[in-house]
Amino acid sequence: MESVYKIYYKAFGALNPGELYDAIKLRNEVFVVEQNCIFQDADGKDLDAFHLFIYEENRLLAYARLMPPGLGYEEMSIGRIVSSPAARGMGIGRVLVAESIKACKQLFGEGPIRIGAQYYLLNFYRSFGFREEGEIYLEDGIEHVEMLL
Repeated sequence: MESVYKIYYKAFGALNPGELYDAIKLRNEVFVVEQNCIFQDADGKDLDAFHLFIYEENRLLAYARLMPPGLGYEEMSIGRIVSSPAARGMGIGRVLVAESIKACKQLFGEGPIRIGAQYYLLNFYRSFGFREEGEIYLEDGIEHVEMLL
């Protein structure tokens, strides 16, 4: 039997405490603990962004932050792209990126989408049509490259 995901996005002000907690918990679990990065996750951009969630029952499987043009980059952008370690291997990352692209276009209209991708995921993002722009850079000790769709 195929699992049914609940996929939706909300503005920061519309998030309930449980959703906010789930997003922070998953971001910390992966970006701080798993990837061993000490960084300021609360960067001030969450307040003006939209937040995309993929739940299975009451478990957050994946999350992304959708930002309008001018907030993170000149273009609209997708950031904090993360899937739960417990959900990996299920294809949830592909669902997350595809839904994030679709949501950005619904929210912000047509136009390019920029991401700051972890370099080891280059081929994954290329499969959606993203192309590298610029040089590889270190962010929190991890190689990244900007990509544009």
